[in-house]
Amino acid sequence: MCGIAGLAGADAARHALTVEAMGASQAHRGPDGTLHAVGRDRRAVLSMNTLLIANPQATPGPYLDHASGVLLAFNGEIYNYRQQAKAWGIRLDDCDSDAHVLLRAWMKIGPSCLEALDGMFALAVHDPRAGKLFLARDRLGEKPLYWRLDGGRLAFASEVTTLTGYGPAPLVLRPEMLGVETPTGVDTPFQGVQLLAPAALLTFDVATGSLTQTTWWSLSGCEPFEGTYQQALATLSTLLFEQIPLRAPAGDFALLLSGGLDSAVLAHLMRPPVCVTIRYPGQDRLDESRTAAMIARDVGAELVVVEPGPTDFATALPHMTRALDYPMGNASTFSEYMAYRKIAGLGLRVVTGGLGPDEFLMGYVRHALVLFGADAVLGAGMDAYRPLAAKLTHTAGQDLEPAEALTRLVLRGPDPDGRVRDLITTAMDGAGGDLTRALTLADLATAWRPLVLTSDKLASAHALERRSPYLARDVVELSYRLPEQYKIRHPAQGKRILRDVAKALGLPREVWDSRDKLGFASPVPAWLTGPLAAWADARIHTALVEAPLSLRPLLEAGLKRGGRFDRTRTQALMAAAWIADRAVRDAA
Repeated sequence: MCGIAGLAGADAARHALTVEAMGASQAHRGPDGTLHAVGRDRRAVLSMNTLLIANPQATPGPYLDHASGVLLAFNGEIYNYRQQAKAWGIRLDDCDSDAHVLLRAWMKIGPSCLEALDGMFALAVHDPRAGKLFLARDRLGEKPLYWRLDGGRLAFASEVTTLTGYGPAPLVLRPEMLGVETPTGVDTPFQGVQLLAPAALLTFDVATGSLTQTTWWSLSGCEPFEGTYQQALATLSTLLFEQIPLRAPAGDFALLLSGGLDSAVLAHLMRPPVCVTIRYPGQDRLDESRTAAMIARDVGAELVVVEPGPTDFATALPHMTRALDYPMGNASTFSEYMAYRKIAGLGLRVVTGGLGPDEFLMGYVRHALVLFGADAVLGAGMDAYRPLAAKLTHTAGQDLEPAEALTRLVLRGPDPDGRVRDLITTAMDGAGGDLTRALTLADLATAWRPLVLTSDKLASAHALERRSPYLARDVVELSYRLPEQYKIRHPAQGKRILRDVAKALGLPREVWDSRDKLGFASPVPAWLTGPLAAWADARIHTALVEAPLSLRPLLEAGLKRGGRFDRTRTQALMAAAWIADRAVRDAA
């Protein structure tokens, strides 16, 4: 995990000290050194926060090709860099890393080298020969990269607060923040600051200030899988056995082990030395620690159990909010934060987790509700999800269109302009009539963004590199291509094919035959109406005094007590903490 920042434009060199300060503001992302370099034509300044993982002997970046002046700042990991070095005829020295291979490949074939990379990354390349700065992001957006145009200059950084430190950026309440807790698409809550889209390549002319954006990879080109189920199972099994161990670093690392299917399979394929799980005392429904202990024992790993309480949440909130840059999150945000804090305290640098199968293999209850209907899901023993299923109640007595049903299930608040529904409809229209693929595309357009950004930002705040092995390109593309019946046949059991992989691996029946997905869900919503109720009210009331008018409806909604699954109050508290943090920064 590293960080990048920089500035490009005709007078960029004059602002080298500004870029140096930008890099310093996100130095926690790279404890092995924060350096910056001025481009040979003085029209770009790049900064890089380095965390050395691929090769501990490598020098910190940015990285320069002396012959051409091409300069690279890089964040992430390229897992197949050694194979690609051979394919491209690139010689590797003892002190070279994946970034050096990328720089030399760019020298040879330019941006087309991105298509061969299997990994997670955000990068900036300044090529003085072409007079251009290139920004690119990995296929699924694991690594964040934000950018803004200002006075003919383009500024970019791994963190939004780095860019808002570069220059003022007024707050903007995006309407969808009320409905899905965070902006969608490339928007941020800061005027003029955008998130580079996954698999995007931005090209900026440093002399004229013109820019273009293209997409260098898309799932839309993946043809449906036409083999038998047994052929699909064999293919996926082979890919998992080949690809997942590649994501294990050479040294010690930790695995987030929830006790569920995805992390259990990772444990058996990666054999981590340390597994970390979360347990909340008195919350039996959220406790999967017994299963986690069994899995850890089976793979010979040490199991570290973290037991956060309400006081831990109150103490962690300011740092957690600052790490996230702006309000976002999901049911496992606090659990992840506490796990990363523990892992960093153990002296480890890499943590792995199980993102991916839920989105690509129909692992969420909302998928089953759209595919089978509320009655079938509740009849399959999923009565705990009755409040979610109730969102599909339709007074006309007719079945809802899939896009409308999914919109209702995704929304956690109002969608006044219909932006979330339009986003979901557009995404689903790109699936060629296959409903499971449509649901995946809709997830990637909505809930996926806060998942990957939360994982990256919370891990980076503790100088950790977060890896998600299921996001290997071949695994993702195969999973997307599979027909519905290979992914889900029973309303309470999605991820059919991964369950069969787990069964073949010899995992316990309670893992591959489980019917309820818990993950690292936390009791934070219950705390905010219980032991932390007065504290939460005080924080929200204080924020209302400072909040822009556009944010007050969000905060006011949080003063109401919600139900067991209602995260409105949590969302409002996160926004209140964000406002308080901004006030502290402005005062400084």
